[in-house]
Amino acid sequence: MPDPSEHLITTIDQLRARIGTPSPLVDSKFFSALEPVAMDFIRRSPFVLIATLDAAGQPDVSPKGDDPGFVAIDEDGSLLIPERKGNKLAFGLRNLIDHPNVGLIFLVPGTEETLRVNGTARITTDPVVLERLAARGEPAILAVRVAVERCFFHCAKAFRRSKLWESATWPPARRISFAKLVAPKLGWTSAVVEDVDRMVEEDYRTNL
Repeated sequence: MPDPSEHLITTIDQLRARIGTPSPLVDSKFFSALEPVAMDFIRRSPFVLIATLDAAGQPDVSPKGDDPGFVAIDEDGSLLIPERKGNKLAFGLRNLIDHPNVGLIFLVPGTEETLRVNGTARITTDPVVLERLAARGEPAILAVRVAVERCFFHCAKAFRRSKLWESATWPPARRISFAKLVAPKLGWTSAVVEDVDRMVEEDYRTNL
């Protein structure tokens, strides 16, 4: 049987030999602070993915979403990301206490380019900030302030290949049942599963 390790890439030189070297022009798309086009994109974005690392260096990516512009831009150019009601696991927030470095990807529905932001994050409970990030009549529980260190737009190829925004290619809508997932572990009956699914749906409707 062939040794799979024969095909591993373990050095930068091997990687570059395989994928090539970027054009010198690529460096010009990197900014050390938010510029006007990036600010406009963030104000139109209803969804961001947040990448963090835990104390052992294990990664986590958390989705955050709300009305467009839910991530605010402060006067100093930093980002303010609200934390709202959730499952209280707080993986990403716990990670930021150990590793403040964070990576963000902002999406705007129908736009094939994405905005990538890297920076250093701090968690704040400043009441002025939390009220500024209020939604549906409630202030944010807390906020993550990100000092931007690098930002750039990512090209549209991933969206062109995946056809993500082309509704004609979408599979039928599917709802994941958390109750069915855990039922074998907890010994739940089908009646309990239905009750839990109803409670989850009610929570979605009334507890955003």
